[in-house]
Amino acid sequence: MLNFEGDSVQQTHSIEKLKTMAEENQNEELNQPQDKPSTSSNKSNYDASNIQALEGMEHVRMRPSMYIGDVGARGLHHLVYEVVDNSIDEAMADHCDTIHVIINEDNSIRVEDNGRGIPVDMHEKEGVSALQVVMTKIGAGGKFDKDSYKVSGGLHGVGVSCVNALSSLLRAEVHREGKMYEQEYSRGVESYPVREIGNSDRHGTIVEFQPDSKIFETLVYSYETLADRMRELSFLNQGLTITLLDKRETLLDEEGNELGFHHETFHSDAGLIDFVTYLDSNREHLISQIIHVNGERHGVPVEVAMMYNTSFTENLHSYVNNINTHEGGTHLTGFRRGLTLTLKKYAETSGMLDKIKFDISADDFREGLTAVVSVKVQEPQFQGQTKTKLGNAEVSAPVSQAVSEMLEAYLEEHPTDARIIVSKVILAAQARHAARKAREMVQRKTVMSGSGLPGKLADCAEKDPSLCELYLVEGDSAGGTAKQGRDRHNQAIMPLRGKILNVEKAMQHKIFENEEIKNIYTALGVTLGTEEDERALNISKLRYHKVVIMCDADVDGSHIETLILTFFFRHMKELIEKGYIYIATPPLYLVKKGSRQVYAWNDDERDLLIEQFKGASGSDAGIGVQRYKGLGEMNAEQLWDTTMNPEFRTLRQVNIENAVACDQVFSMLMGDEVPPRRAFIEENAKYANIDI
Repeated sequence: MLNFEGDSVQQTHSIEKLKTMAEENQNEELNQPQDKPSTSSNKSNYDASNIQALEGMEHVRMRPSMYIGDVGARGLHHLVYEVVDNSIDEAMADHCDTIHVIINEDNSIRVEDNGRGIPVDMHEKEGVSALQVVMTKIGAGGKFDKDSYKVSGGLHGVGVSCVNALSSLLRAEVHREGKMYEQEYSRGVESYPVREIGNSDRHGTIVEFQPDSKIFETLVYSYETLADRMRELSFLNQGLTITLLDKRETLLDEEGNELGFHHETFHSDAGLIDFVTYLDSNREHLISQIIHVNGERHGVPVEVAMMYNTSFTENLHSYVNNINTHEGGTHLTGFRRGLTLTLKKYAETSGMLDKIKFDISADDFREGLTAVVSVKVQEPQFQGQTKTKLGNAEVSAPVSQAVSEMLEAYLEEHPTDARIIVSKVILAAQARHAARKAREMVQRKTVMSGSGLPGKLADCAEKDPSLCELYLVEGDSAGGTAKQGRDRHNQAIMPLRGKILNVEKAMQHKIFENEEIKNIYTALGVTLGTEEDERALNISKLRYHKVVIMCDADVDGSHIETLILTFFFRHMKELIEKGYIYIATPPLYLVKKGSRQVYAWNDDERDLLIEQFKGASGSDAGIGVQRYKGLGEMNAEQLWDTTMNPEFRTLRQVNIENAVACDQVFSMLMGDEVPPRRAFIEENAKYANIDI
């Protein structure tokens, strides 16, 4: 799902207090040790004392982001994934069928499985228990022994030892061969040798850990984030049961009676068929059933499930050993090749393309397609910026072969569905040609000089994209205020009139014909089309590395914000992935009494301020509350002080935490299917602020 990093609830501050805090923060930063080299007179002394020989665990603690991505919410949840991956490896080796994940009351995590249990006998080379080696040595583990695991999800050599290093306390409990063993650790260092603590009639491993507050910016786990990943893993590992229990939250019925802790059980008997059913639950199916293949080709286990729907977007998800390969790779290349060649051959043989006067593109065969591709590879080689692109050349052909065989059989057995698919492909090709013309009109303006920029854009003076910000502002009125209040050096303003087109339900040529969307493309300086893919986004001339969506703090504003996010997720996802998209957080209230004025960002802050203003007298006389329903209600100075000034503002960075969950949410909120959206509103309406 989309994750908005940053303070989602901003503290109430008067402008004076904000300025004081900024000065304190600046002084604090000046007193902090810096990563820069010393500028003292001894700067030329470079000898053995300058060389830090760090052991594995020390290096993990000093540079945690190298191992888990970051020390924010994403890195915190990654710890759970690393521990669960060990249990998943046992499941892939057919030694485990149940995993329990528990969020304890104090936000510590407990992961239990019924696998074989980590070995506890003496490790010949290290001279200590194998359990201690696994828990304290980077690169240790059975997954590096091909006799223990044929395939494994965690071949980066990080795993549970990294979790151990970044936890203030970790306890491992092993049930194996009728005995029970334990060992505890603090920040990667064992507290005592592995010890036997009793008999056991079960088998498996239990790992319980508390993330280190000295490392992580937040220690609070998101139930939904963990649930999304556990659900995904259950689809990818057919027959595996994963439970998630949250001991922090007790559910109540309508009468207030306790129903127990919040919990879910994830299990899939049909694997990827269930996965595609879940992904397409908010879309209208185009054919009668999900097309599926599961088998081994040239020694590579391949599973593919796919379904065509009435949407205009391609929705592909690929996995290698349960790792989500966001950047694709050779397995996805093989899938696309097998799909295109097989469908094109059928379409030509059937004569359905005889009257088409233009070529059918490979992209046309994937419009309205939802598919999941999963392969198991003994020694995966990952490439790309985030190491999520499969590079094994030998994987492409087996996937292509599996897809071709699957499609040939299906098309022969389901001639009606076959003609429906080809008709969808022809419609996509026609729309693509119309979209190309509309896109060329946009791009002709984009590549021009400054005079080709949208007339409504108030550009900034700075030309370095890394220093430039573009505010997409709801409405001409608020846009005018923002233009007056901005820093003209590096802040550009682009007003958007009304609600932009809902791209979830629009054909591509309609998207490029929409005036507001054309203006966004032109202002950003991005284009579409490469030699390999005419729909690929080209951001080489992107003009701003910070794009801020700034909408009114009301229901209409939230709707417009969602429409814009839908557009970026569907058509400029790379900008989200690179961390260029942000959400502004204007205040909801201004609480006043006499000359004192303080902003509040939510109802609780407003109520707290009112109580503070009442003071000992308890009287609310003279207290005024101004509700900002629109950005245009603020003057330029207020908008700058609260929402645009880098010293005081709060921006929420938009990240794709889980692409599967993101796709599900956008298709549910913005798609054609009404029942799922109604159910979502009914379930979440109690959390909404309704403007009347």
